[in-house]
Amino acid sequence: MTIVVTSEGREGLRHRIEVEGFEDMFADGPGLIGGSDSAPDPHDYLDMALGACKAITARMYARRKEWPLEGVRVSVIRDDSQERRGIYRLMVSMDFLGIDDAEQRARLLEIAERCPIQRLMTVSQVEVNTELSA
Repeated sequence: MTIVVTSEGREGLRHRIEVEGFEDMFADGPGLIGGSDSAPDPHDYLDMALGACKAITARMYARRKEWPLEGVRVSVIRDDSQERRGIYRLMVSMDFLGIDDAEQRARLLEIAERCPIQRLMTVSQVEVNTELSA
């Protein structure tokens, strides 16, 4: 899959994000660094990916187990105060709607901890190779 990110003009930091088969999304920088706060910034997308992955992973597991999960609510709170020192903290809170059994809730939380995005963020070696277009 190719994702294309294109500037939305000569000034500002707003960019259009195109993912084939989906509506376009946008990213912008915060006003503090010259953006216009018109869209989520790249950090927001990283945090969103984690929250969405945890929710999807829990729903898939509950469906397979035929548990009465009605929905998942994930809150992600970012502490980037030490990002320049290499520490980026995400506090995640999950609520499993329709699941009252404590053991099932604990199991869903355990499964969500194994979602692919969390693994990428915490145990994988991610390689990024950047080059100029031809």
